[in-house]
Amino acid sequence: MRVSSGVNGFDRLIDGGFPSNRLYVLSGPPGSGKTTFSAQFMAAGAAAGETSLYVSMHETRDGIIADMAAFDFGFEDAIESDSITFLDALSSEGRRFFGGPGEKMDRTNVTNRLAGFINSRDIDRVVIDSTMLLRYLFDDSDTTLMRFLTAIKRTSATTLLISEMTDPTAYADEHYLAHGVVFFHNYLEDDGMRRGIQVIKMRGTDTDTEIHTLSFTSGGLEITAGKPVR
Repeated sequence: MRVSSGVNGFDRLIDGGFPSNRLYVLSGPPGSGKTTFSAQFMAAGAAAGETSLYVSMHETRDGIIADMAAFDFGFEDAIESDSITFLDALSSEGRRFFGGPGEKMDRTNVTNRLAGFINSRDIDRVVIDSTMLLRYLFDDSDTTLMRFLTAIKRTSATTLLISEMTDPTAYADEHYLAHGVVFFHNYLEDDGMRRGIQVIKMRGTDTDTEIHTLSFTSGGLEITAGKPVR
């Protein structure tokens, strides 16, 4: 089964959509489109009648609604529906959810509660924003972080993990663990900033690995068909 990204032009790069029930990493520098891509992914799920979970440390619910207000892909309607659960991990509600009364949450609780919530609610789509959040929660060892990601991989959801990354040659553990990796690129040229998107890997999928032009439009992100960045 394939899961649509909701991003115009992207699904054709990965043979029709993300293979379902797997973990994917979106990597790139600030301002490259990762959060907008994830919001479109959530909105597409709501439009398809699916349930979603958005876990963030960067944004409040109202903040991300405001950020997406300039686009008309229906994110506000989607997040205000019953189909999307938004969890600000560093809020008091988030700490209660993860069972962490102190400054740092109990790492076993974080893994068990989140994986359990996904499975018990039959969540279809998950966005975790971001690896910065995970390294805050799991700062004791990379092993604990990998256990968390492995647990999320084994859930019934299709999951996007946002990864802050400015050097596309500096691979992290999550890139090796994930079923797929998508890189976002920023290019500063004479006429201003250009953006690109590249599918680095997608297991079990016939993949277009060229860097393709990525644009912000009123409808959200859009990949220009047949226009690789040279």
